[in-house]
Amino acid sequence: IPPDNPFVEDPGTRNEIWALGLRNPWRFSFDRDTGDLFIGDVGQNLWEEIDFEPRSDPGGRNYGWNTMEGGHCFQTSGCETDDLTLPVFEYNHTEGCSVTGGYVYRGSRFPALDGLYIFGDFCSGTIWALAPVGPDGWTAAVVAQTDASIAGFGEDETRELYMTDLGSGTVYRITGRVLSPSPRRPSRRTSPVF
Repeated sequence: IPPDNPFVEDPGTRNEIWALGLRNPWRFSFDRDTGDLFIGDVGQNLWEEIDFEPRSDPGGRNYGWNTMEGGHCFQTSGCETDDLTLPVFEYNHTEGCSVTGGYVYRGSRFPALDGLYIFGDFCSGTIWALAPVGPDGWTAAVVAQTDASIAGFGEDETRELYMTDLGSGTVYRITGRVLSPSPRRPSRRTSPVF
């Protein structure tokens, strides 16, 4: 346990803990260029979220669970947000039901994706791109609507991104405009995801 971990001197928290308030983080990753941390955190009833921690942060953040679900009060009493770190992006269960965290694109084949955090939803097959706006803002856009059960994303040695479809067992390459079956593993589908 590093001696500068945020809770080393806190008798009420285990020394090895870096952050609090995550419900069910399903995939997290570090931006290869900046070292920033992105976390896909699966919600309870209504909200899915993406949490962000800059590399320069000393740790010890509380991301809010179970006081908050996304940026919304989960408990009807005691909903104080002053010391909480709220998500940089959320969506409700009309858009999906289980976030799958992804990666910041740092490959060279698709320059338009550079610096965008690519992630998806297991239930809806939606893929979003998230980007910082100004010093503290974020914006997200749907970049693909698939019929995939998105279980995970991955990076290869050249920083190109891939997505896995649990339903078909297919690995797809993230491209500038579409998903295509990866040549590393044969597809069981006869056509692209969408």
